Amino acid sequence: MNQGKKMLKSAQEVIKKTGKSLGLSEEAIRRLLEPKAIHELNFSVGNKLYKSYRIQHNDSLGPYKGGIRFHAEVNRDEVQALATLMSIKCAVVGLPFGGGKGGVAVNPKELTEKELEELSRAYVRAISNFIGPEIDVPAPDVNTNSGIMAWMVDEYIKLKVKSEKLKVNGKTINKLRSAFTGKPIEKGGTLGRTEATGRGGVIILQALLAKLQQKVIQNLFRDPESKKQMLKLVQHDGSVTIAVQGFGNVGYYFAKFAAEEGFKIISASDSKGAVLVKEGLDPKETLKCKEEKGNIAGCYCVGSVCDIRYGRAVSNEDLLKLDIDVLVPAALENAINSQNMKQIKARIIVEMANGPVTEEAYEYLTRKGVVIVPDVLANSGGVSVSYLEWYQNMHSEKWSEDKVNKRLKKIMEEAFSSIWDKAVKYERFNLKRAAFEVAIERIVSNSK
Repeated sequence: MNQGKKMLKSAQEVIKKTGKSLGLSEEAIRRLLEPKAIHELNFSVGNKLYKSYRIQHNDSLGPYKGGIRFHAEVNRDEVQALATLMSIKCAVVGLPFGGGKGGVAVNPKELTEKELEELSRAYVRAISNFIGPEIDVPAPDVNTNSGIMAWMVDEYIKLKVKSEKLKVNGKTINKLRSAFTGKPIEKGGTLGRTEATGRGGVIILQALLAKLQQKVIQNLFRDPESKKQMLKLVQHDGSVTIAVQGFGNVGYYFAKFAAEEGFKIISASDSKGAVLVKEGLDPKETLKCKEEKGNIAGCYCVGSVCDIRYGRAVSNEDLLKLDIDVLVPAALENAINSQNMKQIKARIIVEMANGPVTEEAYEYLTRKGVVIVPDVLANSGGVSVSYLEWYQNMHSEKWSEDKVNKRLKKIMEEAFSSIWDKAVKYERFNLKRAAFEVAIERIVSNSK
């Protein structure tokens, strides 16, 4: 079974299980599993034919929302799985969006910049009839970025102005721009978008620790050792230790904001290895060192000094097994699995990557008393700020970064609170179950 099929099967199994636990009918569950529309498209650029997709899963809560990826392995099952999870993610955080996803089977590294632009514009021409500000709102994803979104929104505006004979003015352009998010600032993008996913993850971690400090902890953790460890952790006196697997955009900003909030980042990694700095590494200096070296190995950065005396190299696998308070897998799918789950020592896991903990590992670690924040909540800061970008465009507004960040904090904290309230009622505390139940209840209650 290929990775796409595995991902789709896993997503659908969780939805089936949740639907049954909520007492939904077989027909209602089937509607949650099946996409509203599957667009499988072939389009040409020069003399080359490309296969592409735009899958629209569910629009009960609002326009479809989801990224566009350019990758050689893009396939229908993968795109369908990601569209399905976007429906859940948007519902989890209470956004007026449904779930969609798109992609082109291509290796963009083999293209010149001109060819990449031609591909981006051609894809928009292929999907233009079934996307739009109130229909389906794409965004960047794997191997796409704000520059590619600029080409796409430019092409979309040209097509719509011509086909619908629209009068061009500021209000019209702003609304048309809202058909895409993740754009450059000068094309209608929003301040705060780049950092949003990492920032959102830290907001959720802080909300979790605040809740754990309350008396409910006495009931959540009946095992004496788990209770003792959690009580120590929630004091948050600057000694809470964090390891971040993956130091790309998401992992770096999570580490940066966590360090600024008083957490101690003792380990970080990229695809080539990891560093362990028990005194707590400096994320900004570590990133600077990584950019200079090309990898994170040897970046033992405390303050503005990177020196091997401060730490040592460890493997990516060793990072996962460190005796720490909070583990943040922000890189790979299935990083925590049946092979390593028994060596995990962290008390809290914050899923910043998509699907970094397998179902088997999730069940095992939850039984052990590990608190796992699911990806559909933990990494939803990005789509939340995408919504704020869309809102600004639709209303011809431009917000300060401070306003965006305050709105993001409110969205994330309210989402966490509703999920926490459901999770604490279970016999065994489980945030993932609660997140899917909250999401599915919202979708079903708004189904047309």
